[in-house]
Amino acid sequence: MSLLPPIIEFLKDKTVLILGFGREGKSTYNYVRKYLPQKILGIAGGKEQQIDDKNTVSFFGEDYLSHMGDFDIVIKSPGISFAKVDVPDNTFVTCQTDLFMKYAPCKKIGVTGSKGKTTTSTLTYKMLCAAGIDCELMGNMGLPVLDYIEDMTENKIAVIELSSHQLEFTRTSPDTAVLTNIYEEHLEHYKGGMAGYVGAKLNIVKHQTENNTFIYNGTQGLGDYLDLDTVKSKKIAVCENSTLPFDFNNPHLSGEHNRHDVLLAFTASSLYGVTAKDAKKAVDDFEGIEHRMEKVGTFKGITFFNDCIATIPHAVMCAVNALNAYTLIMGGKDRGIDYTQFAADLENSGLSVIIGTKSTGHKIIDMMNESGTSKILIKAENLEEAVKSAFEKTVKGGICILSPAASSYNEYKNFEEKGRHYKELIKKYGE
Repeated sequence: MSLLPPIIEFLKDKTVLILGFGREGKSTYNYVRKYLPQKILGIAGGKEQQIDDKNTVSFFGEDYLSHMGDFDIVIKSPGISFAKVDVPDNTFVTCQTDLFMKYAPCKKIGVTGSKGKTTTSTLTYKMLCAAGIDCELMGNMGLPVLDYIEDMTENKIAVIELSSHQLEFTRTSPDTAVLTNIYEEHLEHYKGGMAGYVGAKLNIVKHQTENNTFIYNGTQGLGDYLDLDTVKSKKIAVCENSTLPFDFNNPHLSGEHNRHDVLLAFTASSLYGVTAKDAKKAVDDFEGIEHRMEKVGTFKGITFFNDCIATIPHAVMCAVNALNAYTLIMGGKDRGIDYTQFAADLENSGLSVIIGTKSTGHKIIDMMNESGTSKILIKAENLEEAVKSAFEKTVKGGICILSPAASSYNEYKNFEEKGRHYKELIKKYGE
């Protein structure tokens, strides 16, 4: 009987290409190399990197995707788009999430959705911890699942935040699947646009069995995306007006959207023995998450919030309404989202000042100007100019929030980099 872990047993006799060599790619490399130090591994990515390992073959540069057909298995990093890529017939594409879901011995709670997945997965984890249940939080928040696999046992629970990118090539669903919502996002990443994006998301439930549970947003409804009659697992609809067996008043969880995340988290964690008392303690102690309606502070009489994670219109409006914001800074990379309704929602909101950065922010401001508006609209060339305008136009006692309704990739490496730059600018001009 082999003493090798099942993932390594699966990979040992096959040619393997690690596609993408960022945080997750390096995690995959370290895990495989620990058990197979002499195995020749392929490593490919768009950015040239130095790899001090004679047992690797590397492919870096513009044509790095063209070498997939030379390998039996491609372990793909989430950020690489296959929208314009045809997978060779002889190549099996997988990912860390797929391997973990299939081979890790623990129970798995997977959480996905266009918005709310980080808050919901973190709250689920905190609730389990409050009940004294052995668990780990991992996944899309920057914690590669293979970094945890050796600590996972049958008696442990993995709470995994799952992006659509991580689910795209995942063929095993978690024991408990939580779907917070579905809205337009990442359309440029998938073949078929919205259909491809939704298809990836729904891998969280497609492979469940009768012994599993699917928890979903009952308020939004899934009829346009999924025939629930085809779902084999037990189904639990959680609506925004569903009863929560405890009250809470945590400013880090303001708004109906956050209450819904609490409901989803409690529904999931209660399946594993978490009581209302345990859940309330976790919610009351919740300290918030960076870049998610994060209070930066009050400067020159203006209170600033960083909501840089909000890359779709629905999330922005939830935050704006929850905080009763006076000024909104929005804008980022154009991914083909239709902003017509968002422009109308902004016009009908309680906002007084709307500052748009390139490129979507400028587009939305143009739409509002064409329709006629009572708002103060400002086009900013960049985030620094936007923050300066926010200090000039926001009344003392008012709230300004950065909530982009778009991704940050046109000017920043990710939303975290943009959010931290925003906080630096506030402190710079708030002195």
